[in-house]
Amino acid sequence: MSRLEIYAESDPATPLSVTGDQAAIAAALAAIGVRFERWQADVALADDADDAAVLAAYAPEIARLQSERGYAAVDIVRMAPDHPDRAVLRRKFLSEHSHGEDEVRFFVEGEGLFTLRQDGRIYNMLCTRNDLISVPAGIRHWFDMGPAPRFAAIRLFTNPDGWVAHFTGDGIADRFPRHEPVAA
Repeated sequence: MSRLEIYAESDPATPLSVTGDQAAIAAALAAIGVRFERWQADVALADDADDAAVLAAYAPEIARLQSERGYAAVDIVRMAPDHPDRAVLRRKFLSEHSHGEDEVRFFVEGEGLFTLRQDGRIYNMLCTRNDLISVPAGIRHWFDMGPAPRFAAIRLFTNPDGWVAHFTGDGIADRFPRHEPVAA
């Protein structure tokens, strides 16, 4: 289940609020410019659906975002607990960074923790199946897929070659809770 925990930047031990309510999550994230939505596929997807089937199932939502925001490229990223580079890939985005364009992810399956830093607050957003999160360019954040990652996510880009992490060098991400998987 999706969950948002909000902390004061100075206190990683005590959440100011915790909610799983979708409307409350969307409102809290919208206040800092982050988009949160829940999508449903137009067709039932098999557990072993390939990328083409997944993209077809969510085609109307993808087209809407492309039209609204000008995203030119779409792909799917998949991660499994037995991926040989899972530890390296996990560490890659555990430090605070930003991007020169939006980071857009729709979770087709599994989960991951996006942590956002804005206006003296830390927003730990656990994204699960059917969650869309769009982090605007320039917002400081980090991502944790957990020690045994399992997810498939649709990614939308303006320019996939330009989607590069700009690390801040601040160690703040090490002070806040990491992802501990909750989904089966």
